[in-house]
Amino acid sequence: MNLYLRYFDREVLVQSVDDAIDFLASIDEIGMNPALEKDIRDYAKSDVIYPKRYKIRPRVYFIVIKTEAETMQDFKDKKAVNPVGNSADKSSAPVLVRLNEERFGWYEGSIDFKRVSLVPGTGKFQYRDTHFVACCKAVSGIDCYNRIVDHLSQRVDPRSQFPSAKGKNFKFRFLGDCK
Repeated sequence: MNLYLRYFDREVLVQSVDDAIDFLASIDEIGMNPALEKDIRDYAKSDVIYPKRYKIRPRVYFIVIKTEAETMQDFKDKKAVNPVGNSADKSSAPVLVRLNEERFGWYEGSIDFKRVSLVPGTGKFQYRDTHFVACCKAVSGIDCYNRIVDHLSQRVDPRSQFPSAKGKNFKFRFLGDCK
């Protein structure tokens, strides 16, 4: 496993933790110390795959990323990105792929949105979390979302807020083909 390090416009791809520490020690602003060195060594040994960012001062960081790339060009071209396995399970596919996959039939869509409603007695309005589920004929997941939002927007206060179809507040599932 190699390490990519970047501090502003200074960047390097190294094969060992010692090379990474030498790179960081060459930058005066970072202020390499034993605690930072230990933390970088622990990060390199760990199973953690997400990037790690270290704060130098307010709004100034350097990053360390684990990668399988052998050269800087491979890293920049994203050739060493962890491949996503080809599984038959569509639920692991990216949201945009599932949303736009066209398959005419019945869909069950559920949406959590902020509904504007009047508070009795005070005459003021407030946002309330509202869960709505509907079955509809649609061509795709995004078509299901659009039909639900169109339906709701005609029946609730126009100030109500609907989530993005790509977010966690909209879910859908294909129920079956329609005749």
